[in-house]
Amino acid sequence: MKLMIASDIHGSAYYCRELIERFRLEKPEKLILLGDILYHGPRNALPKDYNPAEVAEMLNEIKDSILAIRGNCDSEVDQMMLHFPILSDSALVYFEGREFYLTHGHNDGETNPPPITKGTILLCGHTHVPKCQNYDGYIYVNPGSVSIPKEDSPHSYIVIEDSTIIWKDINGNVYMRREL
Repeated sequence: MKLMIASDIHGSAYYCRELIERFRLEKPEKLILLGDILYHGPRNALPKDYNPAEVAEMLNEIKDSILAIRGNCDSEVDQMMLHFPILSDSALVYFEGREFYLTHGHNDGETNPPPITKGTILLCGHTHVPKCQNYDGYIYVNPGSVSIPKEDSPHSYIVIEDSTIIWKDINGNVYMRREL
């Protein structure tokens, strides 16, 4: 089984199209979106080809393959445009015998984790910076941002397969890997 995880599309039709192309090539069972799907937010510049309605249309075409959680820029208005749920602040996913706690990262995150069991993988977006860090009792994982990467990181997503987390740029090139 294979999962694909992305975060922080922020309404970029260009990068959403690229992500969906990678999704079709990677062929995961699910695409997990860690929030900030349609709106760019007041702290970010407009991303390339900003078009939230087009992003919604593209994602709705693969709605049955998406599991999404709410980011700090997502709202009830966004939910009206999307045909899959986005308003849950968190989710638990069990995959390959591991527990994954999904949240955007603006409330619970890397240094202030939610109440999770020892060994949980904490998947967050929000910072737009790809990262994997061991902490006492959990592993923090961030895929970076699809459309507005920060700290000189690439436009990116991750794939989890065979107990391995693989960070890829939007062209599918591997730039980081972590065995679980």
